[in-house]
Amino acid sequence: MTASQVLDKTRLSEWSDQEIIERVLAGDSPAYELLMRRYNQRLYRLIRSVLRDDAEAEDVMQEAYLRAFRNLSQYEGRSTFSTWIGHIAVNEALARLSKASRLEYKDLNDPAATPDIADVAPTPEAQSASGETQRLLERAIMTLPLRYRSVLMMHDVEDMTTADTAAMLELTEATVRVRLHRARALVRRKLFALVGATSTSAFQIQAPRCDRVVANVLRRIAE
Repeated sequence: MTASQVLDKTRLSEWSDQEIIERVLAGDSPAYELLMRRYNQRLYRLIRSVLRDDAEAEDVMQEAYLRAFRNLSQYEGRSTFSTWIGHIAVNEALARLSKASRLEYKDLNDPAATPDIADVAPTPEAQSASGETQRLLERAIMTLPLRYRSVLMMHDVEDMTTADTAAMLELTEATVRVRLHRARALVRRKLFALVGATSTSAFQIQAPRCDRVVANVLRRIAE
């Protein structure tokens, strides 16, 4: 089978992970691309939950896929393939991080570490950020300490269950829930800082709406 046939979009959803794995192990290496395309989004998010740099995350993705390919025969199906390769990706990211920043690597499981959420002066661009929600959310998440960022990315962004998140990070489910609660609170705080929202500037009623409300009330009073 040629690579073009393997990558036929009509076949992507027809093969299970196990079927693709069996083909790859039988010598059909091009079929591995199906697995990569199937899990690119998940692996990228898992790796970015650890690493802040896009280029480095991309490099780690490649290393994770290569390691998984070389060890594919060791996959025994005890967990889903997505969990298995996810573990590889997270471990690769943590290994890369440990070389660059010993402090943040320790921060993943250090309950004594405290988050550093710096105040950010709102810019005109940020104040008009209605069309930049995704960018602002990504910025807010990436300011989180690693132990919170990894949990939030896996659970809320990648939509993994609490149990799967705990297994991926080798934490208890209770710890995941505590960190998730804290992470969400920190993200909310950061978003308010980024957009400059305060009690006096948030949810302002705009002039047209204000005029419409006043006119309607006056009309009903006069009836």
